[in-house]
Amino acid sequence: MTQIQKSSRPGVILMATVVAIITSMVVANAAQTFTTPNSAFVSYSLAAGANSAPITPVASRSLLVIGCCTTSGNRGVGQVSLLHIPSFNISWVGLESYAGVPAAITQGASNTVGTHIVFIDGNHVVDIQVASAGANTIQIHNANTITEAGNVTLVW
Repeated sequence: MTQIQKSSRPGVILMATVVAIITSMVVANAAQTFTTPNSAFVSYSLAAGANSAPITPVASRSLLVIGCCTTSGNRGVGQVSLLHIPSFNISWVGLESYAGVPAAITQGASNTVGTHIVFIDGNHVVDIQVASAGANTIQIHNANTITEAGNVTLVW
């Protein structure tokens, strides 16, 4: 009996080693990687009919664009998930606020200058638009007859 116990001990050690290795491999493959998001913040104060400087969104990655207007009497917000494919187009889907009525869905894809992406004010006069023919930039546009101010944040 002592002989059987002695010969099975190496087998048990070998089996325990195999289990430990397999467990380590499973745990290593199950590890999750978290990355800190990048962001860009743009403040604006635009005279009537003016456009901001062009803003270049990060290319070929999902991008969250959040904008607001802080001008008294025209406060509002809008946000879109945006995809910028360089020299092709900009695609988006999101929500824009509107004073007195429910929010509206905005969606599309374009490479045409001036194409509306999302309103970021309550009266639908301040919006984010496609700014370049190659669809490589966006801009903030004020179609109101007075100066409008606020900010836009891009997160990727």
